[in-house]
Amino acid sequence: MTYVVTDNCIRCKYMDCVEVCPVDCFYEGENMLVINPNECIDCGVCEPECPAEAIFPDTESGLEAWLELNTKYSAEWPNITVKGEAPADADEMKGVENKLELYFSPNPGSGS
Repeated sequence: MTYVVTDNCIRCKYMDCVEVCPVDCFYEGENMLVINPNECIDCGVCEPECPAEAIFPDTESGLEAWLELNTKYSAEWPNITVKGEAPADADEMKGVENKLELYFSPNPGSGS
């Protein structure tokens, strides 16, 4: 089992999860974070820390595509170990539907 980040993170990217991760398995894209499933130790401390409720265990049904996305982009994006600034409109973007189709960016983040 591993945890995965889903579309609720897109354009929210609060990064509270980064601060509590004991193994630094988060990777930063331009407008979301992903978890490297090979590094995640399944501790679950990140899940309740996410204000956007974007993190789930991959054992929940329907998350196969998110596991693939997390795997792919954690290999391409920079590792992030320190919480950065959330986007200015993060609160307004929380709960918006279809964020993957409308707002996802494959570009890497700053890795700050």
